[in-house]
Amino acid sequence: MKAFIVIGALNAFLAVALGAFGAHGLKGKVDAYYLDIWKTGVQYQMFHAAGILVVGLLLGKVPASSLFTWSGWLMFVGIIFFSGSLYLLTLTNIGPLGAITPIGGVCFLIGWVLMMIGAVKNF
Repeated sequence: MKAFIVIGALNAFLAVALGAFGAHGLKGKVDAYYLDIWKTGVQYQMFHAAGILVVGLLLGKVPASSLFTWSGWLMFVGIIFFSGSLYLLTLTNIGPLGAITPIGGVCFLIGWVLMMIGAVKNF
């Protein structure tokens, strides 16, 4: 429970910081197309930071639920692959990095499905 609350809060903090960096530090330094890619990474990081926080709260209600635990870890891995690849793509313009992004998206989807199944089973 505590780990997911810390991981979720840290990722929310990073999403705000990276959003500010994109808006102020990258403005005029990268093409508008890549700035949009950066914004997408920030948005998905924040959405899933909130999801990880929810997992932490759910684990406080339902201890030792592997469905919720896997959900939280998959959302965290999804942030690394999805948002991380978009940040790297923006900063490096290395197109093949975009091929990593869907791995993170699949992690996000599975994480949300596991949360739904956990909620049905436990509430």
